[in-house]
Amino acid sequence: MAGHFEPLPEGGAAADLDEVEISILRSLAVQLMELIGPGDEETGDEAEDPLAALFNDGPSEPPADPVLARLFPDAYGGPDLVPDDDVRAASAEFRRYTENDLRARKRQDALALVRALDALSPGIDQGAVLRLTPDECRQWLGALNDLRLAIGTRLEVTDEEDGGELLRLPDTDPRKPMVMAYLWLGGLQETLVESLMG
Repeated sequence: MAGHFEPLPEGGAAADLDEVEISILRSLAVQLMELIGPGDEETGDEAEDPLAALFNDGPSEPPADPVLARLFPDAYGGPDLVPDDDVRAASAEFRRYTENDLRARKRQDALALVRALDALSPGIDQGAVLRLTPDECRQWLGALNDLRLAIGTRLEVTDEEDGGELLRLPDTDPRKPMVMAYLWLGGLQETLVESLMG
């Protein structure tokens, strides 16, 4: 079971993770949360007036950072792809009313990953068995997908063939550790999906 998920009889999934894998996953999830930024749920504002939070306007322009632009894409193709002013206005309006919720969900998914890892009790060999409920699996799938999108964007991966090309990079290439993380996260994601379907 090392390095991949397997289904649990009661539902959910489990994976053996060693100390290095736990550390890498946690570090990547924390970096993702830092990139996404703090939200109202962390400041407590949402708890004060949940109705007002529903009507808070979010940003209307796409993020400048390519990773954030990939995580929070334009609804109608983006300003560079759609020359029509009405479509651009509709896209900006859609973003204004949806991006805050999407950011909150992505933060919650990444935080669920961190909390699950922090709850692990390493064994004698400094590894641990991660056991996820079906709800936790959904959050992990979201977080793993976001991590792969973020790393893939930084590596300029445009399709699955790029992953194979990057795998052939020499070990001296500074991108090689991120390529290995990208491919490893893909394996975790794939086996988690298979565990939930099986």
